[in-house]
Amino acid sequence: MITLRKADERGGMEIDWLKTRHSFSFGRYYDPRHMGFRSLRVINDDVIAPSGGFPMHPHDNMEIVTYVTAGTLDHEDSMGNRESIRRGEVQRMSAGTGVVHSEFNPSPDEETRLLQIWLLPAKNGIEPGYEQKRFSDDEKRDRLRLIVSPNADDGTMTMHQDAFLYASILGAGKELQHALAPGRHAWIQIVAGAMDVNGQTLRTGDGAAVSEETELRFRADEETEFLLFDLA
Repeated sequence: MITLRKADERGGMEIDWLKTRHSFSFGRYYDPRHMGFRSLRVINDDVIAPSGGFPMHPHDNMEIVTYVTAGTLDHEDSMGNRESIRRGEVQRMSAGTGVVHSEFNPSPDEETRLLQIWLLPAKNGIEPGYEQKRFSDDEKRDRLRLIVSPNADDGTMTMHQDAFLYASILGAGKELQHALAPGRHAWIQIVAGAMDVNGQTLRTGDGAAVSEETELRFRADEETEFLLFDLA
């Protein structure tokens, strides 16, 4: 079963420095039909204006993944990390017992675009942690590149949850398959492009919840960048 979450049906808001769309309930946007999927709690599609950003704010007991698709994001946190995240780089932060951080677009004239992703951890109260790695477009082209996993498989970053996050850039007319083990579920998020998934069409910003399927078949109608979450 595949349930679509169309881009234009998402919640969100616009202020002077931020345009954001929420796949799930977040902040002032509340929809009891969309509170998350499995351990996946937040997918925010953010566009941060030049010189805009989030001031210092706290998190706890959450696994946070930042996937930058355009521009640069400057990050600073209470663990002592001060980093810049650019397209092709992915950040994983375990908030655990508590972290305070800020995120800003340092450019005076270019937008920053990113997906902010939160998953519930398998256990609360872990020690906070930070990782950042680069996964080039070439690594993701016409394949599912594992970027976050529970055991740092294949050079990935570590997720404190039974969840595997893949990224792909699938060329027009190209196809991929992904097997789902019994009892596993999936979420698909389209970053940009258009593709067919098991007979369903997904376009930029669309998401899809998958349950009771044994295989996912992807075929790109045009070059398509997307994320795949394989979830318990």
